Amino acid sequence: MGNYLHNFTEDEGAKLPVGISSFEFIRTQGYLYVDKTPWLSRMATQGMYYFLSRPRRFGKSLVVSTLSAMFQGRRELFKGLWIADKSSWDWQVFPVIILDFNEIPHESPEELNVGITFALKHIAQSYQVSVTASLIGLQFQELIATLYKKMGGPVVVLIDEYDKPILDHLGKGPGHLDVAKANREILKSFFGILKGINVSHYLRFVLLTGVSRFSKVSVFSELNNLDDISMSDRYADLCGYTQEELETYFRPEIGRFAQKYEAPHEEILQKLARQYNGYRFAKRDVRVYNPFSILKAFSELDFGHYWFETGTPDFLINLFKQQGYDIPGIEKIRVSQAAFTTFEIEHLVPEALLLQTGYLTIHDVQQRVYTLGYPNQEVKLGFSESLFLSLLDNANQEPGSYIFHLSTYLQQENFEAFFDTMKAIFASIPYDIQSKRDEAYYHALFYLMISASGTDAQSSVLTSKGRIDLVVLFPGSIYIIEFKCNQSANAAVRQIVQKGYAEKYQRDAKSICFIGINFDTDTRNITEWKVVKDRDGWGKQGGN
Repeated sequence: MGNYLHNFTEDEGAKLPVGISSFEFIRTQGYLYVDKTPWLSRMATQGMYYFLSRPRRFGKSLVVSTLSAMFQGRRELFKGLWIADKSSWDWQVFPVIILDFNEIPHESPEELNVGITFALKHIAQSYQVSVTASLIGLQFQELIATLYKKMGGPVVVLIDEYDKPILDHLGKGPGHLDVAKANREILKSFFGILKGINVSHYLRFVLLTGVSRFSKVSVFSELNNLDDISMSDRYADLCGYTQEELETYFRPEIGRFAQKYEAPHEEILQKLARQYNGYRFAKRDVRVYNPFSILKAFSELDFGHYWFETGTPDFLINLFKQQGYDIPGIEKIRVSQAAFTTFEIEHLVPEALLLQTGYLTIHDVQQRVYTLGYPNQEVKLGFSESLFLSLLDNANQEPGSYIFHLSTYLQQENFEAFFDTMKAIFASIPYDIQSKRDEAYYHALFYLMISASGTDAQSSVLTSKGRIDLVVLFPGSIYIIEFKCNQSANAAVRQIVQKGYAEKYQRDAKSICFIGINFDTDTRNITEWKVVKDRDGWGKQGGN
């Protein structure tokens, strides 16, 4: 599969399609297109019914738009791409129905019904036909049959973000949950039309995309012949950019980054990967960049947190709080593949939701057990900050502005400032919120503060002799942190020393610091801390 690039010089770079999901617009207006036509050609020639789940802003709509152009026979848009130069695609023209649920109102089931009707009639008008049935399912069936007869060939159906009328109502209270259930029933019967004997022989190709894969007892119970390629090895890199694609298509942008930051290309590539790479969607170990984030980063020439800023996972955070989830354990969740295919509104599974919405990704697969974790620092920092603020409940959330200094203080070994800031944050939390908090609560808050400050923090790290509460990694230096409640910082440091926690890192770091922290549940704050640098003596200490 070759790579086909727009004509641009190393200095000029390319027009970057930030937030643009129209294939036609990208190709006619000279924007860069990372060639995914080999995968799309495979889909179109080797199957008929497909479902694809990917997180938001991950290129699903561009997949739909590209497939539409392929089936409409618009070969001129594909000049220089693999499908035009290397494949045997015949460019036959098919009628195409596109339903984008981003654009269909769904605040109530009545509104959803009206919105679908309007969309179907608009498509019918574009082909100069009409639909007269009163029910949306029958309208859909009538439109497919009418287009088949008028065009003299089978119909292509592309449905984008099918689950938006459901997801938009989760985590917003009982009233919205009732709307989500009602919308689900509408979608269930509507999509079931595609499998009926009165329609199936009229179809050439069907694709549904969405964020979540609701189980077969719901939306997919009627349309149960879909080939779910969401976790398929064959399509693991259909959406997002691989490292090879990044370095091939974005050479000028990488060069401009290196020039701006006065850093070698390799250093820039490492930082871009740490910030935006890491998504894995299959057993095959191929990692991809979030396309929206990396395009935005190249456009701004800045390592921002772009994807997270486009939406907040409120319903996920509410679910975490309701279920009392182990927040520090989020980076090493282990689940079976069944967790991703048994997903329902009435029984939301945090692990499946986190994977499908993009806040976690696959880190490892051993037999049928999947280990999940954050894909990259952009997601970890943003999600940690949101979780931290949620644990403050309705308290004064000014402490959120303090956490960004923690990373700098720790890296500079300014421990006095570091712990003064920590204690100020804990002191600002009202008593009624903390009154029933235990060691796990303080551990979770500490972990979230450190993570949200931008450091590489790892919780509950296993060694051959025990489990480290928290490890913070900087280039060349490592901090091993142990927490105690109503004991002493001495006891915490003693545990680090006696269990040889540092042995795991002795070859990787020029500097290793041990930090022992004691929380007092009566004062609801850090009362003592000790730092041992390079395992030499008892080091710095502080407390009340």
